[in-house]
Amino acid sequence: MSSLGERLASLGGAHERSTAAGQHLTRAGEAEPAVTAVPAVVEEPSLPAAAEARLPTTSPEGAAARIGAQTARFDDLKEHVHTELLQLLGPQLYDADLDVRELEAKVRVVLSEVLTATNRPLTRADRERLTQDISDDILGLGPIEPYLRDPDVAEVMVNGHADIWLERHGKLTKVDGKFKDEVHLRRVIDKIVSRIGRRVDESSPMVDARLQDGSRVNAVVPPLAIDGSVLTIRKFATDPLTARDLIDFGSLTETAADFLDACVRGRLNVVVSGGTGAGKTTTLNVLSSFIPPDERIVTIEDAAELQLKQDHVVRLESRPANIEGKGAVTIRDLVRNSLRMRPDRVVVGEVRDASALDMLQAMNTGHDGSICTVHSNGPRDTCSRLETLVLMAGMDLPVRAIREQIASAVDLIVHQSRLKDGTRRITHITEVERMEGDVITLQDVFVFDASAGFDREGRSLGSLRPTGLRPKFLEKMKNANVTVDPRVFATSPGVRR
Repeated sequence: MSSLGERLASLGGAHERSTAAGQHLTRAGEAEPAVTAVPAVVEEPSLPAAAEARLPTTSPEGAAARIGAQTARFDDLKEHVHTELLQLLGPQLYDADLDVRELEAKVRVVLSEVLTATNRPLTRADRERLTQDISDDILGLGPIEPYLRDPDVAEVMVNGHADIWLERHGKLTKVDGKFKDEVHLRRVIDKIVSRIGRRVDESSPMVDARLQDGSRVNAVVPPLAIDGSVLTIRKFATDPLTARDLIDFGSLTETAADFLDACVRGRLNVVVSGGTGAGKTTTLNVLSSFIPPDERIVTIEDAAELQLKQDHVVRLESRPANIEGKGAVTIRDLVRNSLRMRPDRVVVGEVRDASALDMLQAMNTGHDGSICTVHSNGPRDTCSRLETLVLMAGMDLPVRAIREQIASAVDLIVHQSRLKDGTRRITHITEVERMEGDVITLQDVFVFDASAGFDREGRSLGSLRPTGLRPKFLEKMKNANVTVDPRVFATSPGVRR
């Protein structure tokens, strides 16, 4: 392989020859001399004279063509510099022992040298943009890296290499960013999943993964994804949200937050329910933060997302089967194993299969204070879904026995919804009381009151309000030396909410 100097010299010669070829004739038929010396940075980049003469200067079509030509030149330069950088750094980019910051510094130094040696006209803004784009592609996730750095973006959705959507403040918007092609998108997906030892290919075309900051990743590739690979990233804040944040956002009231704090300290078994994207994991994080620091917590998840601040936390993560279809470790396996690890609390990121039976057994066998999440449309549906998930275990249990297990194990359901205005609100805090006949009786302690309607911008003016009913599990909480002020449940206007 030739040296960098030789390759860059040949690049400069190629540029001069292309410039000479772009000379255009004057009216007299004489060739206009080419400019052979081009500074590395100029005020404004321009097209070759011949190409510029052929483009109309006043029509919208001419302006669009000019922009397209400049974009093509920029993309060509970006691809060349990218290739040059890969050749110079080589295996260092994949050295697992190399610190991330050290690698980033090396990439930026070499990138600066390559850009300086390329005898191409670039404005300062284009130079900075080129540096950032290539750095994002090599060190990050390419064209979606800027959106992952944006604190206002909650979710990034890639529907094929040229179709990227974002969720900002609960609303979906399409952006101009795109991947070069399907191969580029697949390379980014492979980079994500390989970091945690997973794979995605035709034999295993769906995968759940996570980024280093805990953001949840789901990818689906062809042949399942008909129009190209689909990548969905649900971002998580570097600094996890607290109960104070939820109160400020309007998701929770101060009174309800104090009540939930007491419920967790009082070792009640809590199920957080809601639809997709309703904010269940965020609420689970907040509830987990109420666990006293002197207790041993075991967390179990498909992709590790929880960000607990306690010192004594053991994190477990499920594992899919390998290419031979072996080696899978399910949530249910981990729940069963966690009971041998002397946990004070078992926190399951999401119960979605037969692990529901083992979770209920754990709650019923001395592991009080456990917390999990379930997909459902409401508190009543949460009980029905738990019942269905238990039946998936294949145990020939009568429905009444399953319902008795649920009524005995679960003390509290915290249901969360995403409203029409895009906000995420806790809409029900419901006590699971007991069995009456063949039915599990529920009692709402707090309910979201939507009677206030919406403001001019379509935002909900409702809030979470107490129903006035006192839950029966207050006696159980007293046994854990936790009491609740009765005024929490008052509905009179003079009481703080």
